Parts: sequence; structure tokens; C-alpha cells
Amino acid sequence: MTSAALPGRPGHDVRRATAIGGTAIVMWATLAPLTTLSGVIPPFQLVAMAFLIAFLVGTGGALALGRDAVGVLRQPWPVWALGVGGLFGYHFFYFLAFRLAPDAAVEVNLLNYLWPLLIVLFSALLPGESLRRTHVLGALAGLAGTAILVTGRGSAGGVTLEAANLPGYLAAIAAALTWGGYSVASRRFGHVPTEAVGWFCLATSLLAAVCHLLFEETVVPAGGEWLAVLLMGLAPVGLSFFTWDHGVKHGDIRALGAMSYAAPLMSTLLLILIGHAIGGWTVWAACALIVGGAVLASGDVLRRRR
Repeated sequence: MTSAALPGRPGHDVRRATAIGGTAIVMWATLAPLTTLSGVIPPFQLVAMAFLIAFLVGTGGALALGRDAVGVLRQPWPVWALGVGGLFGYHFFYFLAFRLAPDAAVEVNLLNYLWPLLIVLFSALLPGESLRRTHVLGALAGLAGTAILVTGRGSAGGVTLEAANLPGYLAAIAAALTWGGYSVASRRFGHVPTEAVGWFCLATSLLAAVCHLLFEETVVPAGGEWLAVLLMGLAPVGLSFFTWDHGVKHGDIRALGAMSYAAPLMSTLLLILIGHAIGGWTVWAACALIVGGAVLASGDVLRRRR
């Protein structure tokens, strides 16, 4: 794709691309329930297995559709650095944060979910983009909803930042910066075919396998755990990265950033449905803030004509 076909220019359906990118948010909402159903498989082993499935499905599907899924390997090193650094780097810092601060899961989760806000703010640095007050207000409303959701479900009902957990907090912030930066920087490589994401998934799987061998004990999945891993590789750690890549490159990235706050909300609702969480006023208050913030931030793209 040439620069003349970037989002917002004639001939490109921004609204459709934003909708495609939004499907990634829905798929990410299933990550927590599937992780719960995967049993006690260590994190890096789970990432290695799921991303390997993502590579096989994504690249196999591209080949079946007659697309050049092999030729996309010929990308300059900045593209590889961004793709692998974004996918592997985010998951590395995410799991590292929980390892360094095992008693501060609520605080780590909240700091991690700074990435949607960072996407909205970082998008102002892109050529041809502008940051409006509605985008910032929508992102902040989503952040407030997420804060209510994760802090209201803690044992003490609130957040407590302790100095002993500082390394974990910094790792969580690094995860948020990594994913926010990856998502926005991907916009600068709109000419790179989405099929390249499959190879980024393979590299991520290999790097996660190395981390698993260095830091974890291998656990063989049993029964339904295999199904959970398969579904994880198909959707929240698979197809989602392909649709997200398309969305951030060709859709309204500010709206996608604000709408991303729906992921923890939908994830919590799914956990409630399968009996692994209990609902309450925090869920419905978070729902109002997150949905309202997403609508506020994405209002301009919803009104935009093709």
C-alpha cells in the first residue's frame, strides 16, 4: 500500500478497518477464561504453544487463500524488530510483572491496562492524526472503568502500591509502553502485509520456548487443557493479532485504543458466566464508564462516511 491509500484518504474504508480491528478486542476478552481453563501450564510454555498454533493457522490460512505468505519474510530489520519486539516484548514484560510482584496482581493488572490510553495519546504523534478532547476524555473514562473493575474486585477493595513490588510495577508499565508503542508504530508500516504477522508469531513462539526452558518446568496438558490451548492459539493469541494489525494500520487508531478498555470488562463478564468470578456493582459501574468512553472516543469514526 502506498502512502496515498492511508486511512482517511479517498478510497479507503476506515470504518470497516476499525471494525475489523475491534474484533481483536472481543477475542482478547476470552484470554482470561481460556487461561483459567488451561490449568497450571506455565506462562511461557503457554505462550510458546499458543503462538505456534497462531503461526500455523495464520500462515496456513494465507497460503490456502493463495497469498504470498512466504515472500513476506523479505522485510527490512525495523519491521522485524517492531513485530517481534511488540508481540514477544509485551508478553515477556507482562508475565515478568506478575512474577516480580506476585502479591500485587490487582495493581499490576491496572498498570498494564494503561496501554489503551497510551495508544490514544501516542496517536497524536502520527502524521495526519490529531488528538481531540473527546478522544482523551473517552480514554480516561475507560481507564476509570478499568480501575473500578480491577480494584473493586481485590480482597481489600482498593489499590496499595508498595515499594517492595516496584520492579513488578515497572515491568507492567514496560508492558503497557511496549504494546502501546507497537500498535501506534505499526501505523508507520502500513505497506507491510498482515501476512507477516504469522512469522512474528513464530519468532515469538521460539523466544517464549527459550524462556520456558530457562525459567520453568514443563507441564504436559491433560484433557480439556489441550482444547483451551488450541482455542487460545486460534483466537486471543492467534487471529486477534492479524485483525489488530489491519485495524491499527488502516482504521481509526484512537477509537481502537479507547474501545480496548472493553477487553477487561468482557473478560470479567465471561469469568462470571463460567463461574470463576462473582458480579457486583463494580461490574456495572465499569460497564457504564467503559462503554460510554468508547462511544465518546469513537464518535467521529462512527459518523464518518465512506
